[in-house]
Amino acid sequence: MLKIVVALGGNALGNTPQEQLELVRQTAKPIVDLVAAGHQVVLAHGNGPQVGMINLAMQYAAEAGANTPEMPFPECGAMSQGYIGYHLQNALREELVRRGLRKPVAAISTQVIVSEEDQAFQTPTKPIGSFYSEDRAKRLELDKGWSMVEDAGRGWRRVVPSPKPLDIVEKESIMKLVEANHLVIAVGGGGIPVVKDGEKLLGVAAVIDKDFASAKLAELIDADYLIILTAVDKVAINFGKSDEKWLDELDLNMTHQYICEGHFAPGSMLPKIQAAIQFASSKPGRKTLITSLERAIDGIEGRTGTLIKA
Repeated sequence: MLKIVVALGGNALGNTPQEQLELVRQTAKPIVDLVAAGHQVVLAHGNGPQVGMINLAMQYAAEAGANTPEMPFPECGAMSQGYIGYHLQNALREELVRRGLRKPVAAISTQVIVSEEDQAFQTPTKPIGSFYSEDRAKRLELDKGWSMVEDAGRGWRRVVPSPKPLDIVEKESIMKLVEANHLVIAVGGGGIPVVKDGEKLLGVAAVIDKDFASAKLAELIDADYLIILTAVDKVAINFGKSDEKWLDELDLNMTHQYICEGHFAPGSMLPKIQAAIQFASSKPGRKTLITSLERAIDGIEGRTGTLIKA
């Protein structure tokens, strides 16, 4: 039996609650395949489209004079954890029951500690929310202290930092549930980013990469495997070129070499590879598998995927 953290992308969950409700029923099947094979599973997920939708809706309501307060970004992240977790735990429970598997499912609202000293706070990069004219963007910078950037000719958008995760506040609760044979959903959207202020935890307007948060979670609960799910069955070098090569297995040295050679796109595969390295190098014997959702069980059994290990 393996202890596995599975990192599911937010885009795999659709763009509306109705679409998500349908998609999670399909998502549940390969996750439950891992459970049926006897493994302990913790599911992490992204929330990019979902938290953007919530942030945009709350912003519009506040600006329209609907007597709705503007919602801080950490609270929007918490809202997305709640409704994605609700959909996932119901879909997983339904699939477990359908197969005659008795396993409780629990979604944990998860806070992830970051450092105020993280350099990401000096250079925000993650776009969120509405598109604005340049004049409106400049006013928002003055009035609200937002960082605004021009986004590919489509207008100006707010950007927030993407700091690295240092610790997970609810890690003991997650570990206890795993030990009690629960299927746990945690660090949704990379977790709610918080900084320490004495005995307090304060939410900050930031986005933690869900793959890095998943790697940190896998490390803290002493998982054997981190599975990072993506749109392809394997990682490739020279992707999309005539000499494209799909990779079955990588050691850490070769992985670093391919990073230095620029094979992995910064906004796409690179953070997955970096998170894979982070977990695989954290303790002897730990492995990261990068593959597609539908092939997760095949990957664990060695039939597909890219395996990264020390």
